[in-house]
Amino acid sequence: MDNRFFVDGNHLSPAALEKKHNLENEPSCRTNHMEYMNGMEHIDSDIMEKVLSEVESYDYSRYTAKDVKAALQHENCSIEDLKALLSPAAEPFLEEMAARAKLETSKHFGNTVYLFTPLYIANYCENYCVYCGFNCYNNISRMKLNMEQIEHEMKIIADSGMEEILILTGESRTHSNVEYIGEACKLARKYFRMVGLEIYPVNVDEYKYLHECGADYVTVFQETYDSDRYEQLHLLGHKRVFPYRFEAQERALMGGMRGVAFSALLGLSDFRKDALATALHAYNIQRKYPYAELSLSCPRLRPIINNDKINPLDVHEKQLCQVLCAYRIFLPFVGITVSSRESESFRNGIVKIAATKVSAGVSTGIGDHESKYNGKETEGDKGDEQFEINDGRSFDKMYDDIAAEGLQPVLNDYLYV
Repeated sequence: MDNRFFVDGNHLSPAALEKKHNLENEPSCRTNHMEYMNGMEHIDSDIMEKVLSEVESYDYSRYTAKDVKAALQHENCSIEDLKALLSPAAEPFLEEMAARAKLETSKHFGNTVYLFTPLYIANYCENYCVYCGFNCYNNISRMKLNMEQIEHEMKIIADSGMEEILILTGESRTHSNVEYIGEACKLARKYFRMVGLEIYPVNVDEYKYLHECGADYVTVFQETYDSDRYEQLHLLGHKRVFPYRFEAQERALMGGMRGVAFSALLGLSDFRKDALATALHAYNIQRKYPYAELSLSCPRLRPIINNDKINPLDVHEKQLCQVLCAYRIFLPFVGITVSSRESESFRNGIVKIAATKVSAGVSTGIGDHESKYNGKETEGDKGDEQFEINDGRSFDKMYDDIAAEGLQPVLNDYLYV
């Protein structure tokens, strides 16, 4: 396994350190990542089989410039066209891809760019995902906000003018159970017009409960669709179960959520195959649930606490742009989010081509929006960040920068009746 993913094991007890070492070095110590654990709902769906079958057969080295040119000439982009656009053969055609993507974005979204901000309410985690700053063996400051603290953070964000929030937790049912997240959703509904969730995957009835509490949509990162690589990177916890995570978006829609978002964390495995799988995952969900609002993200690896060797060097900005343009051409109706993992200059450019949504005023830590938004030192403890952000612009700055590009910043376009 790539050593750059491992995090510092200092300050662990001898027993915990031994367990960590065994998990990293002895596959026999790990549970089967394709088997459901107790309490995990198994739905009847063939989408995972369809997606993984297409990805397994994807040989991007066989595509040529001729295939790319043909794909760009087709009015509707087929799966075969998508494969060509994601291949190395498409790299010399990036300008043509960007022009086509820009046309599709303008056709379906006009010149609008949506703004949101994340709110991390807890960073406790029961998973050992070796690339993540929240993982259970990483020695970081842990914190869980109570309802009073959550409301305080939400009020600060809402006072800035933001109308959409994404609530996040570490993946720990013990510290952040569904009822706790539900209460946070109820608070969010007091302050925001749109409420999203990025939490551990849950069952259909739990998604239904969270929707009733006020959640509109659910984001789940599959991280990588390469099941073998997934097994190597997720060594402990419920997140280790590949199919349960894969089916999370479908369970969320079955539970009544209005929308779902998909993503691979580019740089964990072969990014071209992960990009193909992400697009096909959304494509098959769209065909099965045509009423659902879908969106895609394209995050790249970022440095984490105790491991600054993790950098998005495996996927360069031109390749990221290629992926985003291919997504837009293949799925012209879906939203595309580009997060603060990316640079200010990249985000300024990509919103004019393919992206339709960006985050602003971002903190991936716990309980520090007072200092982020008002310049005041936050009283009490704070929880450490999940990863280092790259674009730290405030909501006001992001709004002004988008408007300066001739685009229309949008805070919300959904009305409840």
